[in-house]
Amino acid sequence: MAATPQKPAAATPRRKVSRHRGEGQWAMGHHTPLNGNEQFKKDDDGLNVRTRIETIYSKRGFDSIDPNDLRGRMRWWGLYTQRKPGIDGGKTAILEPEELDDKYFMLRVRIDGGRLTTRQLRVIGEISEEFARGSADITDRQNIQLHWIRIEDVPEIWDRLEAVGLSTTEACGDCPRVVIGSPVAGIAEDEIIDGTWAIDEIHDRYIGSKEFSNLPRKFKTAISGSPLLDVVHEINDVAFVGVEHPEHGPGFDLWVGGGLSTNPKIGVRLGAWVPLEEVPEAWAGVVGIFRDYGYRRLRTRARLKFLVADWGPEKFRQILEDDYLERKLVDGPAPAEPTERWRDHVGVHRQKDGRFYVGFAPRVGRVDGATLTKIAEVAEAHGSGRVRTTVEQKMIVLDVEEAQVEPLVEALEALDLTARPSAFRRGTMACTGIEYCKLAIVETKARGAALIDELERRIPDFDEPITINLNGCPNACARIQVADIGLKGQLVLNDEGEQVEGYQVHLGGALGLQAGFGRKVRGLKVTSDELPDYVERVLKRFQDEREDGERFAAWVTRASEEALS
Repeated sequence: MAATPQKPAAATPRRKVSRHRGEGQWAMGHHTPLNGNEQFKKDDDGLNVRTRIETIYSKRGFDSIDPNDLRGRMRWWGLYTQRKPGIDGGKTAILEPEELDDKYFMLRVRIDGGRLTTRQLRVIGEISEEFARGSADITDRQNIQLHWIRIEDVPEIWDRLEAVGLSTTEACGDCPRVVIGSPVAGIAEDEIIDGTWAIDEIHDRYIGSKEFSNLPRKFKTAISGSPLLDVVHEINDVAFVGVEHPEHGPGFDLWVGGGLSTNPKIGVRLGAWVPLEEVPEAWAGVVGIFRDYGYRRLRTRARLKFLVADWGPEKFRQILEDDYLERKLVDGPAPAEPTERWRDHVGVHRQKDGRFYVGFAPRVGRVDGATLTKIAEVAEAHGSGRVRTTVEQKMIVLDVEEAQVEPLVEALEALDLTARPSAFRRGTMACTGIEYCKLAIVETKARGAALIDELERRIPDFDEPITINLNGCPNACARIQVADIGLKGQLVLNDEGEQVEGYQVHLGGALGLQAGFGRKVRGLKVTSDELPDYVERVLKRFQDEREDGERFAAWVTRASEEALS
């Protein structure tokens, strides 16, 4: 009997084999774009968009803008679309970018080292009044941001800024952003070394150059020779911190790999001492490593901090020395801890030339164009032609003769810009928030200003240094993880079970003195309405329980969860 034919076995499905492209590191041969951002940067350098803005978009209007320019390359010239009014925080992560976009822009004016002349400040104020509905915010990276900017007005704004030596070049984007510096560089009595020359050299050599205009992500730089450690160097991609070398004299200690956002990391020392004249070259070497070895596959891992964490400081220094500088760096000392708790230069301080500088505090960095113009006028009326912005959203008037100090302080007070602020006004910062930011979930600026008023009323005797930082989303633009009280915006449930604006609380973060990230108490979230009650409660407990001379951050580490709730 013939055998029954067997049914052929089913063919095993062939698995699609995809070629592993690594982490998108150019130095490893991985040049194929692995996400949309890398593709539009490969298609056209971000710096090239200026010509299209000037010749096409400003003449044809918002609707003529190519999407890859609108939400990508225009950032290289300091332009972000702002949030369309009326969209609540619950829709931030749901809507498409074009649904969140308003037909107006935030424009970021780049202010390297926070240095402004009163003429420059007056021009920014006039631009704000004429083109930005009077809006103006001082950022925690020493820039000034304007809102409600129409694309039709951008070329005229650029012309006015550039006529006084300002620009928006690479104020945003995957490139080297503003170089922050000590706002009292060159004038402070206690300064270790003045880093101004290095800031200017970096700006003149490299900003606007295509050598570094296509980086994996944004790149943040800090340079300061102040013993106060006044530029939050621990959370920058690269930082040069003033130190005195026992053999070579004053120079800079080199740090790399700091950053916050959703994966915060404190920068690490390379153990290298860099003299002033070699800072630009060392800076370019670090940026070159980031450009060539940075992870371009995933945007969430594209910051330098991830590469530094994987390599470690020893390997990073070796590659910097061997492949980019082609020489060894000098070993050097670490910076000393600052002796002062406040590092914002607020108040009246003597300069090394015998004159004075006066630092003052707007509310959470929020000013307006008219106020900026008045600050310029007040400074000039009392003998100064120079002002500074700080990384704490504050401002400083320089070069004031002793006889003019009190009249200047009084004139600033009349503008609600106090040089003798409460601890709360001095220590509270806020990011842009839902008013303009497309990533935000909650309101921040008005909430922060109202919180200051409430705390001044409720705890008028509180005089300890305290930082309270409000952020509208998890991205930490307002440095929530390194604040005494960091408030991360999110939607929370109130007592009635309704979803409302609120904050997750981080407690006990710090920079400078025992730098570290804040403690998250399990389940601790507060609604926006409850915020003043909560902060008052936890600060009064600190007052009751603190040991002699104990800082808030130190108390938090030993306090019970009940005391922090």
